[in-house]
Amino acid sequence: MYGIVNFEVFLLTGILLNLIPGTDTMYILSRSISQGRRSGILSVCGILTGSVIHTLLAAFGLSVILTKSVLLFQLVKIVGIIYLVYLGIKMIMAKTAALDQLASVSSERKYGKIYVQGILTSLTNPKVALFFIAFLPQFVSTSHSGALPFVILGLTFTLTGGVWCMLLAICSSLATDKLRKNPRVSTLLNKLTGIIFIGMGLNLIRAKATP
Repeated sequence: MYGIVNFEVFLLTGILLNLIPGTDTMYILSRSISQGRRSGILSVCGILTGSVIHTLLAAFGLSVILTKSVLLFQLVKIVGIIYLVYLGIKMIMAKTAALDQLASVSSERKYGKIYVQGILTSLTNPKVALFFIAFLPQFVSTSHSGALPFVILGLTFTLTGGVWCMLLAICSSLATDKLRKNPRVSTLLNKLTGIIFIGMGLNLIRAKATP
């Protein structure tokens, strides 16, 4: 079908891989727990947008450049590390008053930033590009040429992951709703989220350019 082989195996494997917690999952959970359902859902949308972009890059061969160029890979990795650490420090240093003001005065702007940050978190994670390049070709027929099978597989993986991540965002935000209404707990959750972001950034140091 469209140059795809063993689609059922791909679907099952993709679902199982999506269930394994990774950087994207931790980012979504952190946002949902510390800032609520809408922030969590927008984080999911941002991550999914990044996944679609990764799919297109892999489909048209651009991700290969990233895996073959050590310099470019290191550059993307460094940008990702700096970005996540920056977000983490920013959340740790934010004061309660500043958080309340941000929520009440510029909520639309804040939510827009959360969506964009989700995209950047995905795009600046070289592990995601490596995953798409290493995983998708295993389910594409060697006799087929073109980007269509890669696009179908990538979008399928993104869709199944999106369903799971949406469930995580909604359930985790609902479970911690009462906690966020306590100013002290809310501040603590934001600081813990910041620490998690810094940890995710430092974890990228281990990423290597070989799939």
